[in-house]
Amino acid sequence: MNLNCLGKIPIRKIYLSKILRLMKLTILFMSLGMFFVSARTYSQKVSYKGTDVALEDVLKDLGRQSGYYLFYKYNEIKDVKIRVIDIDNIELAKALDKTLEDLPFDFRLKENTIIVNKIMKDKAQKAVVSPGRVQTPITGTVKNSAGRPLHGATVIVKNTRSHTITDEEGAFQFPTVPSGAILVISFVGYDTQEVAVGGREIIPVILAEQEKDLDEVIVIGYGTVAKEDLTGSISQVNVEDLMKAPVASFDQALAGRVAGVQVSSMEDGQPGEGMNIVIRGANSLTQDNSPLYVIDGFAVDGPETAGINPDDIESITVLKDASATAIYGSRAANGVVVIETKKGKIGRPVITVNSSVGPQTTPKKMEMLNAYEFVKYQVERYGNTGLARYTPADLNPSHASYDPGGYTLESYRNIPGVDWQDELFKTGLTQIHNFSIRGGTQETRYSISGSAYDQDAIILNTGYKRYQTRLSLDQTINEKFKVGMNANYSHQKGYGQILGRTSATSSTTISGYLLYSTWGYRPVTGREGDIDYELGDILDDIVDEDVDDEGSDFRINPLVSARETLRERLTNNFTANAYATYDLTKDLELKVTGGLTGVMYRNNAFYNSKTVRGTPLRPNNINGVNGSIRNNNRLDWLNENILTYKKRINRAHRIEAMVGMTHQSRRQTLDGFSAIQVPNEELGLYGLAQGLPLENSIGASESRLQSYFGRFNYNYKSRYLFTVTMRADGSSKFPRHNRWGYFPSGAFAWNMGREGFVKDIAAVSDAKLRISYGVTGNDRVSDFAPLASAEWNDLASYSFDNVRYFGLNMERLSNPNLKWESTAQFDIGYDLSLFKDRINFVFDWYRKTTYDLLLNAQIPYTTGYSTAYKNIGRVRNQGLEFTLNTVNLRSKDFTWESNFNISFNKNKILALNEDQPNMLSTMSSFVTRMAQEPMYIAEVGAPAAMFYGLVWDGVYQYSDFDEISPGVYRLKLNVPDNGDSRTTIQPGDIKYKDLNGDGVVDASDKTVIGSGLPKHIGGFTNNFSYKGFDLNVLFQWSYGNDLLNANRLIFEGNITNVHHFNQYASWADRWTPENPSNTIHRAGGGGPQVISSRVIEDGSYLRLKTVMLAYNIPQSITSGIGIQSLRMSVAAQNLLTWTNYSGMDPEVSVRHTVLTPGFDFSAYPHARTVVFGLRARL
Repeated sequence: MNLNCLGKIPIRKIYLSKILRLMKLTILFMSLGMFFVSARTYSQKVSYKGTDVALEDVLKDLGRQSGYYLFYKYNEIKDVKIRVIDIDNIELAKALDKTLEDLPFDFRLKENTIIVNKIMKDKAQKAVVSPGRVQTPITGTVKNSAGRPLHGATVIVKNTRSHTITDEEGAFQFPTVPSGAILVISFVGYDTQEVAVGGREIIPVILAEQEKDLDEVIVIGYGTVAKEDLTGSISQVNVEDLMKAPVASFDQALAGRVAGVQVSSMEDGQPGEGMNIVIRGANSLTQDNSPLYVIDGFAVDGPETAGINPDDIESITVLKDASATAIYGSRAANGVVVIETKKGKIGRPVITVNSSVGPQTTPKKMEMLNAYEFVKYQVERYGNTGLARYTPADLNPSHASYDPGGYTLESYRNIPGVDWQDELFKTGLTQIHNFSIRGGTQETRYSISGSAYDQDAIILNTGYKRYQTRLSLDQTINEKFKVGMNANYSHQKGYGQILGRTSATSSTTISGYLLYSTWGYRPVTGREGDIDYELGDILDDIVDEDVDDEGSDFRINPLVSARETLRERLTNNFTANAYATYDLTKDLELKVTGGLTGVMYRNNAFYNSKTVRGTPLRPNNINGVNGSIRNNNRLDWLNENILTYKKRINRAHRIEAMVGMTHQSRRQTLDGFSAIQVPNEELGLYGLAQGLPLENSIGASESRLQSYFGRFNYNYKSRYLFTVTMRADGSSKFPRHNRWGYFPSGAFAWNMGREGFVKDIAAVSDAKLRISYGVTGNDRVSDFAPLASAEWNDLASYSFDNVRYFGLNMERLSNPNLKWESTAQFDIGYDLSLFKDRINFVFDWYRKTTYDLLLNAQIPYTTGYSTAYKNIGRVRNQGLEFTLNTVNLRSKDFTWESNFNISFNKNKILALNEDQPNMLSTMSSFVTRMAQEPMYIAEVGAPAAMFYGLVWDGVYQYSDFDEISPGVYRLKLNVPDNGDSRTTIQPGDIKYKDLNGDGVVDASDKTVIGSGLPKHIGGFTNNFSYKGFDLNVLFQWSYGNDLLNANRLIFEGNITNVHHFNQYASWADRWTPENPSNTIHRAGGGGPQVISSRVIEDGSYLRLKTVMLAYNIPQSITSGIGIQSLRMSVAAQNLLTWTNYSGMDPEVSVRHTVLTPGFDFSAYPHARTVVFGLRARL
C-alpha cells in the first residue's frame, strides 16, 4: 500500500476552462463558415482532358473550377477510373453528365453543392440491348496477377448503361447480358481490360498492375497521407500476411516483418504472455521502452494487445522517426504503432466465418542422463552412500548394506527410467474461431465481429482463452456532418504455473521452478527390483520419500504440484470511442473524439496440500494451505479536438494545417488479500475466508495529461515536401515548474522521381530522398514519482506473541526537480523503385540520443535507500535499416513476391549518474549465492546490459599439480586458483582466468563476457501463388546476441550439490581420470558459485516463423451452395529453428529488462503450432 501526500491537481480547473473556451471557438468557427459559404458566387464553365484518370480527381477539379462544393462517398468512387475524358468549356451540368456517362453514378446540383450518388443496383443492371440477342446471366471475379481479389473494380457492359462494382471477394454478376457482349473492367492502379463474354456464364478476369499506385493512402498521426507524399520514416505491416500466423494477438506475429522493430517474448512462451516490442533500440535504462499504440485514432499506453482480434485489423503502421512521432510528443520517444480496425463497407451484408484447429507440440526437450548414467554419477559423487542406495551388490561384502541379490551398476543399462519431461509436456490443442458481418448503405456502414481463441498448452495445466467482440458504426447525417463509434470487449484467462517464476515462498528457492524440479527429479529410485515396487509410486506420490538426506531435501513431485496449483489471470477489457466530423467550410474540418477504456485484472492463486507452496510435508512451510486474490482496475478516458485545413492552389501547391487539443486521464485502483492456514482446502479460493488473514492491500493512483499540437504540410507538385510539427504536453506526473514539455520536429522530402533527369532513366520508376529531425518525450514513471513514499510491507513487519505486526517502510526519496525525458532523433532515408515497381528499396540511417533520462539511479546506501528517480544520463542508439520488396516472377498462373528486411542498431551509454562509471545488476530470483553477485554491467561508452563475470579457462589437468604423494595433488604455485582454497582444488576442477595476474581469482578478475544485444535482426517473406493455391513463408532471425544459460549451472555440474539430482546428458562427458575432458569439470569440482563465460552462449537463431498453404475452391463449385468463396488452409508457427544454442529455445529472456536481458532459467518454450483452417464468405 502506497501512502502519498498530494493535494488537488490544479491543472484540472485549467483543463475545464480550456475545454469551455474551445467549445465557444468551435461555435464561432461554425457560424463564420456558414456565413462565408452563403456569401460566395460561382463560375459555371468548366474544362478537363485526360486518360486513365481517377473519377475522384476529375470531380474535385470540376468543383474547383466551378466553385461548387463536392459531396460523395469516398469508398464508392476511390477506385473508379475513367479511360478517356474530353470536356472543353461547357456548362457544369453537361460536364458532369458526360463525366458520369457509362458509370454507375448520377448527380444533382443542390444550391452550391455537387452531390454524387451511386445508382441503385436494380437500376444499374438494366441493359439496353438489341432485339433478338440472346440474354444470359453471368458471374465472374476480378483479381490481380497475384490472385488477390480486387474490391471496388468497375465492370461495364460496353455500349450499354449496364454496370456494377465488385464486392470484397472481387465477384460481380449480371442477371442478363447479351451473349456477344464485351465487358470493360477498370480499377485504379491497374490497366483497363476488355473481355468478350462469348457465351460464357463464368468470366474470370486478371488485371495487370500499372507502373505505380500513386493513390495509396497511409494512416499517420491524426490523419492520412498519400504514400508518395510521405516525409517521415514509416513502415506498413502487410496485414494480409500477418493474419496467416496462427497466434492469439497481432504482436506475436510481428517479428521479422518490419525493419527496425525488434519483437521478442516478454519472458518466454508462456500462454497469454505479452510481447516486448522495441523500435530502433531501447532509450531508457530503467523505464518502459514499449511504443505508444494508437488504436482507431486513440492513443493508449500499455494496451491489452491480446484483446484485439487480428482478424479485425485493417492496417498497422509503424511510425519510427521524430517527424512521424513528434505529433504525439510525450510517450512517442519509443515509436508509435498505429492500428486501424476494419469498418463496414457500402453494399449488401458480407458474412465471414473463419475457423482453425490444430495441435501444439514441444519443438525440443532437453536430453537427460539415462538410468545407467544417473546411477553411475551418484556412485561417483557420493561413494558408498550412492552404492548403498542404488547398487548394493557392488558394495564391499563387509559393508552393512551389501546385498548380493541387489542391483549392480550394469543392472541399470536395460532400465528405461522415468522420463519426467514426457509426463510434463503434452500435445496441446489450439482453436481459433472468427465471425464477422459487414456492410452498409450510403448513409450507414456497420461492422460486427466476434472471436474465440482457446489454447490448451503444451505443459500440464497451462493454457490461455480469449473471447472477444467488436462493433463499428459510421453514420452520415448530411453532406457536412458525420459521426461514428467503435466498441471492443474481450475476456481473457491465462492459467497454470508460470515457469519463469518460482512457486516457492522465497524468490531464491529455485526448487519452486517447474522445469528445475522436472529435470532434476531422479529417473530411478533403486527399488525397481523390489517385488512391491510400482511405477505409479514415484509418479503419483507428492514427495519422493526415499530422498530425505537428513531432513534437508524435501523433493516435491513436480507433476502433482503442477496439476494441483491454481493460478489464474483474468482480464476484462472494454474500449469504446466515438467521433464527429463537421465541414466548417470546403477546406476546413472539425473533428471531435472521445474514448473510454476500462481494464479489470484479477489474479487468483490457491496452493493446496499437494503443491510446493502449500504442502505441510515441507518443514519450512509456515503458511500451510494458502491463497490470494488480487484485483487491479484501470480506467482511461480521452478527448481530442482537431481542426484541419486543406487547400490546393493552382494545381501546384498543396497545404495542410492541423491544430488540436487533447485531454486524457488514467486512474488505477488495486485491492486484494491473502490468507494462510486454510482449514478446508476442498473449497479452494472460496475457503480463504476461513483461513488466517496474512495481508490485505488497497491503493489508488491517478494521472492526467493535457496537450496542444499542430502540424503544417507544404507540397509543391508532389516534388518538394515539407512537414513541421509542434506539441506541448503537460503531465501531472511532474512538479508544477517542470510539468510542460515541448517537442518540435521538421522533415523534408524530395520526390526525385518527378524530376526530368530521373524520368529519363527507364529503369527507375520512382525515387525519394527524406530528411527529418525532431524531439520526442517520455513520462513513464509512477504517478507520484517526484514525491517521497512509504509502504506497509514485509520488510517492516515483526512478530510479537505469535501476532504479526506491520511497520511503515520508507520506500522512495523525493525529487522535486524531476522532469521529462527527451529523445532527439535525426533520420535520413532514401526510397527507390525500379523496373515498373517490381523492385522497391527503402534505406534509413538514424541517430537517437536520449537525455535527461528518467533513471532509477543508484544512491549511497548510507541514505537508507538504494535507488531514487533522477534526470541523469544519456543513451544513444544509432543504426541502419534496409527493406527490399520484389516481384520475382509474374505470369498468368504463377506469381512469386518477396520481402526482405534487416536492421542494425548500436546502443551506447554516454553518461550515467553523476560521473558514475557503471551500473551493476543482479538476478535476484536465482541461487542465493549467485543472486548476490552482479551478472550484468552497464558501462559508460559501451552498450547497455553486458554480461559480467569470470572468464572460463577450461578444467585443471594433472599437469597443473604437483603430486606430493601417490594420488595426492597440490596446485602448483604458478597456477592461479579458481576462488576456492588452493588446498581443496583437485584435478578436474573448473578453472578461470586470472586477469590481473595476482594468482588469485576473485571479483577483481570479473570482466565483460558477452552482450545481450543482437548485431542485426530481420525477416524474409515469400509469397507464391499458382492458380487457386497460395503459399506464404516467413523466416525470422536474430544474430550476434548472447544468452546466459543458467540451467547449465545446475544441470551440467550440480553446483548447488543437491543429492539424487539428475543432470543433462552432456554431463556424462565430464572429467574423470579416464576421460580428462577440458570442457566439463569433474563431479564435485564446480568451484565457487559464480557466473562465468562457460554458460554464456551464442543466442543467434534463424526460425521458420510462419508457413501457410491455402487453396481457394473455385467459385463455380461454391456458388451452387450459396457460398461466395471458400478457402482451405494449413498454417504453422515456429515450425523449425536453426541455432547453436544448447537450451530449449533461443528466443528467451526470463525476467527481462533493459539491464538484464538474455537470462534463461526454467523458461516456457515456444510451441510448434499447426492448424487446419476453413474460411467462408456468404
